Formats: sequence, structure tokens, C-alpha cells
Amino acid sequence: MNNLVVFFALSLLVYVSHAIELDFCVGDTTLPRGPQGYACKDPANVTTDDFVFTGFRGERTTTNMFRYNVTLAFVNQFPALNGLGISMARLDFGVGGVIPVHSHRTSEIITVIRGSIIAGFIDASNTAYYRRLEVGDVMIFPQSMLHFQINVGTTPATAIVSLNGANPAVQFTMDSLFAGNLPANIAEQITLLSNEEVTRMRRSFDNA
Repeated sequence: MNNLVVFFALSLLVYVSHAIELDFCVGDTTLPRGPQGYACKDPANVTTDDFVFTGFRGERTTTNMFRYNVTLAFVNQFPALNGLGISMARLDFGVGGVIPVHSHRTSEIITVIRGSIIAGFIDASNTAYYRRLEVGDVMIFPQSMLHFQINVGTTPATAIVSLNGANPAVQFTMDSLFAGNLPANIAEQITLLSNEEVTRMRRSFDNA
């Protein structure tokens, strides 16, 4: 037992020493990204500007068919996040705007800063957890759960989300079914939708 305790203690020390070997690793996005992220930008070329993201400023248009706009601050847009296991996004909703069912590789936490939305997720047992959120309210979506947001107020709405991954990805369920290269006949079989409805959905995404 003592040997096991010593082994875990030494393993923890090795992990901690590796974790603090660098203060930061601003991603060099000119180089290919590997499974652990980007290679580090030469510290001699790093400036304060590398650690500042100004992309959330200003108003957003919400003119797509779902009346929403997402501004990402993932590692590709904000290379200072490289290796830190965090990222953010700004969500803007027009009146009646919806961010359809989607998922990430990570967990997500949402904070409403304008308007009123319904936010929720659906777990693996098909139980839906949803709530109307007002300004200042916060909700968590556990890792990989399907989740959604709907503007249910009478004015535009805005929320900020944080995710525990520098590149959490976004996969929209309907896009995967109707906007990609999945053959229509397979989409019909796996959704139980008619050929006419699948065709209509595919055309909707073609015109989005």
C-alpha cells in the first residue's frame, strides 16, 4: 500500500511539474494543429494584444433562418486559449430567434446578459431539463449533451457562454442530417420523415 501511495504521489508531482513548465502557449496558427493543440508561438513575438479578444464588441445581425448569430472565441479566433482548456462564445438572438439542438465535446455554461431565453438540454435517458432564464441567470449544459436556446422575450437577447475546451467544436443535429453529404434515402430511414419532408429540409439548408 505504501508503495502505491508513493507511486501516485510521484505521478502527481510529475504532472504538476509538467503543467507549470510554461506560463502560456499562445498558439501559432500558421502551423498544423495536433491532438494537443497548436505549437507555441515564439515567446519573443508574444505581446499583450495576444491575450486580448475584442470580437464581442458591437451589435450583430440575426438574419439567417433561425434568427441567431454566434461569435466564437475558440482557439482559432483567440490563439491565447491554446492549451488552457477554456473558450467562449457570444450568442445573439433576434425576436423569436432559436439556436437549434446541438452539442460540443465539452461542457458549457451560459450567462444571459440581455433579454429572456429558454435554455435546456436533453440527457441520454431523453429527459429534458429546461428553464426560462432572465438577465444574470446562469445554466450549465453537461459534456456532450444535446442542448438549445430560444428567445422567448419581445426584444433581442444576448448571452455569453464558456466551455471547458479550447476547441470544443459545434455539431448541429439538423445540419448533420440535412446540410451535409448524407444521402436523402438514409436520412428518411433514420428519421422516419417522408421523402417530401427530407427534400424540403435539404432545400431549406441549401438556401440558408
